[in-house]
Amino acid sequence: MAGRRQPVTTTTVTLVRLKLALLRNGLRGSTGRRAAYIATLVVVTLFAALQLIGLIALRGSTHAAPLCVILTAVLALGWAVMPLFFPSGDETLDPTRLVMLPLRPHPLVRGLLIASLVGIGPLFTLCLAVGAVIALAHGAAASAVAVLAVALTLLTCVALARAVAAANIRLLTSRKGRDLAVLSGLVIAVGAQVVNFGAQRLGSSGGLGALDPAGDVLAWIPPASAIGAVDSVSHGSYGVAAARLVLCAAALAGLLYAWQRALTRLMTSPDGSTLQAAEPTRRRRTSRGPRLLPGGRTGTVMERALRYVWRDPKTKAAWVTSLAIGLIVPVFNALQGTGSIYFACFAAGMLGIQMYNQFGQDTSAFWMVAMTISSPRDAYVELRGRALALLTITLPYATLVTVVTTAMLGDWRALPEVLGLSFALLGAMLATGAWSSARFPYSIPQEGYKNVAPGQAGLAWISIFGGMVAAALLCAPVIALAIWLHVSGAESATWLLLPVGAAYAAGITLAGLRLAAPRTAARLPEILAAVSKG
Repeated sequence: MAGRRQPVTTTTVTLVRLKLALLRNGLRGSTGRRAAYIATLVVVTLFAALQLIGLIALRGSTHAAPLCVILTAVLALGWAVMPLFFPSGDETLDPTRLVMLPLRPHPLVRGLLIASLVGIGPLFTLCLAVGAVIALAHGAAASAVAVLAVALTLLTCVALARAVAAANIRLLTSRKGRDLAVLSGLVIAVGAQVVNFGAQRLGSSGGLGALDPAGDVLAWIPPASAIGAVDSVSHGSYGVAAARLVLCAAALAGLLYAWQRALTRLMTSPDGSTLQAAEPTRRRRTSRGPRLLPGGRTGTVMERALRYVWRDPKTKAAWVTSLAIGLIVPVFNALQGTGSIYFACFAAGMLGIQMYNQFGQDTSAFWMVAMTISSPRDAYVELRGRALALLTITLPYATLVTVVTTAMLGDWRALPEVLGLSFALLGAMLATGAWSSARFPYSIPQEGYKNVAPGQAGLAWISIFGGMVAAALLCAPVIALAIWLHVSGAESATWLLLPVGAAYAAGITLAGLRLAAPRTAARLPEILAAVSKG
């Protein structure tokens, strides 16, 4: 059996049937999954159809070529990062499931490549490629090249995703890989801001003409080069078109070769399950440097909270997302020339949200913390340590964002005022977050992409948005002082908002912790039950 070559057709048909069986059986298992798949299929098909119509409507436009090329390049980038952030989205991305089968690399790559064309992603890619070539193809020669360009674009995108998945499958199937997938929210958030910024810049620059420089560069990068070849043939540049097609074909061949090498390595090299576990371990260093955190329970709580930020996937994802968006919003608005220095307060607001649902971040491990709380004093020290850990990151970061925004706008006179407002907002959110954590705790599932356990969405909305409204109301005195100084013409005294805002933040934070401590100590059983639900 192992010595005979497998017929390529038989292997391909078997893998295609396997892909269809996986899709069919997956939809049979759960009504919710079936509904989600059908809804996704309908939405993607509708979006793909609208995009196809829009691209066809650009036929004959002067700037259709750069737009089609850029869309193809962005789509290829999506194919490249999809396996890294959504490794569980397609079970056939894991070639280690086929390790025990007597399959040779060449027919396996061919079969998996054909089987990969079954799915929503390839359908969307096909619609975009068809719309792009219809918009750019003029004449019989361009139409003939368009057929080849569509095939090269689709196969290159699929091969790119498979090569990336095969090269990183050991990581993606490990816990670190699943932790990496949690950061997909950051990519989506940052990508949305980048798209928004690009759309606004495009609108302010007078139309699609601003895409020409980027399109000229991306037209030489596969698989966008295949779409650029169609436009080159339409304009009579046959040599350029041939070079771009050869470049895309070479990239496809290189990806298939890299994919085959990765598959061969996966199916012949041992992994952690086949190596002896009794390997010599490195001696850990026992000496430590000077301790930067305070002693006692406060320092212990701070260290635990900071370790969660660094090690827990969900906590890390929430922090990284808040840090990124807190910087992107003020900076992008400043780059557009329409931003305000007050957007710098967005950083303090985004990071202040991390104070909400403090106990839910511990999940079922909160019972160990609950065992150490026997009085309101213990609860107060616990909450204070968590608030100080948050301030360790938030204070310097909010200050940095404010300084960067001020430098970009050149309004240094308003720096003390905005810093004072940011500190006041942060203090108010710490106060309301401590109280909300005790009053409206909810569980955060450790697996999957959900941030709220089923049945607790209402608690999450009340905790976060109710707390944010309360924080805004608590900031009213400082905001009123800032408005009064501007209205009364005493703008030279706005620097007073910095010490006033800092003092107000410290006072309101201590008051919030004092009020939340007795409620936390009294509601420990309810809190433990709520955060352990997921």
